[in-house]
Amino acid sequence: MKTVETKNAPAAIGPYSQAKIFGDLVFTSGQIPINPQTGLIEANTVEEQTEQVCKNIKAVLEAAGSSLDKVIKTTCFLANISDFAAFNGVYAKYFTEKPARSCVAVKDIPKGCLVEVEVIAKI
Repeated sequence: MKTVETKNAPAAIGPYSQAKIFGDLVFTSGQIPINPQTGLIEANTVEEQTEQVCKNIKAVLEAAGSSLDKVIKTTCFLANISDFAAFNGVYAKYFTEKPARSCVAVKDIPKGCLVEVEVIAKI
């Protein structure tokens, strides 16, 4: 198993890695909308936060030798299910291959974020 680490995505905020490679698959940890250059959450709306999350996922996948078009499965967490349509509007721009997906509302996301996404992709 190989650990993926890139400065182009936020560093882990706990005892975990940005992603792990096992065989020809990469499993990312959940990405929240932290700007990797500043270490801050600068986005306020669910659309802005989803944009940053997707950019972070893209950076982790690229560091692993993969890409958004090789994503097999996503798991998406929303702080409020009423943001589902707005989230989908941004998500669809990045995940054009329409991977399998689960999307659920959760009570809390770290750092008070509105969205978190994790993916499994082929390398």
